[in-house]
Amino acid sequence: MTLRVGRAIYALATAAIAVGLAGTSALAQVKTIEPGKLNIAMNGDMPMTQLKDGKLSGTDGELMIYIAKKLGLEPVVHQMDWAAEIEATKQGKVDIMHGAMGWIEPRTKIMNLTDPIYYFGTLLAQKEENNFHSFADMKGHSVGTVTGFTLVPELKGVEGIGEVKLYDTSDGVLQDLVAGRLDMAILDPPLVQWGIVQHPEWKLKQVPLDPEPAKYPIMSTKYSVIFGVNKDEPELAAAISKVIAEDIWPNCINVKTMANYGMGDKAWFVPPAVDPRAGVDRPKDYKSLTAEKCF
Repeated sequence: MTLRVGRAIYALATAAIAVGLAGTSALAQVKTIEPGKLNIAMNGDMPMTQLKDGKLSGTDGELMIYIAKKLGLEPVVHQMDWAAEIEATKQGKVDIMHGAMGWIEPRTKIMNLTDPIYYFGTLLAQKEENNFHSFADMKGHSVGTVTGFTLVPELKGVEGIGEVKLYDTSDGVLQDLVAGRLDMAILDPPLVQWGIVQHPEWKLKQVPLDPEPAKYPIMSTKYSVIFGVNKDEPELAAAISKVIAEDIWPNCINVKTMANYGMGDKAWFVPPAVDPRAGVDRPKDYKSLTAEKCF
């Protein structure tokens, strides 16, 4: 699909949704794998997602449920690891995936990506006594992350890095970091922050990674956290983005939801200085969503 055609489909889908979304009954007609249901992939990493007592919750999970309700869709949750989430969404086994999923251009080739729900940059998780904060600090040290994370190829190419250890789950990374089998880790910042709050005995902290965009653009960017929708469901992605842009941000629902999990700081809602989506999967004049009125 060409860039121009991709933008055109997004625009048409958004226009169609805008005309047809006068009531909940119309919303329920948005195409999904199973009529009236929203099949959702998640990996259970808190505070973003968890399946508890049969219900999806967490910072991202609660927003997903909110959107499903707005669209008149029944959520059907499937828990799997991150790499499996991507494949299931690509193959049309689920409608949507989520969990601190960052926007990057390659993902626009395989999925429809919604508007953001919050933002974050790359942080280095480490023991409290350390002060790793740069790519140079990775020289001779071990860094752990999760298989399937977008930054993996770039991380492996960091000059002088001691060892890149890949894990199936974030829990495995954190366990080795706490046990001293890793020097630092790059995970979803909300997950690490949740762990730090819940387990002060771990004696961990997160430090922002000094950006070097010319050499390491992926790890030097600030990410828009989005939902990934099956490529064959552009109308669904447009309907979700409409709820995000016209309800969740203006009514501070994302800010309130994040605050319930200890992440109500304004930094989570400040977009990148230059939004990389403009002219890619959004119009050239696309403006990042902000929560200025919420603070």
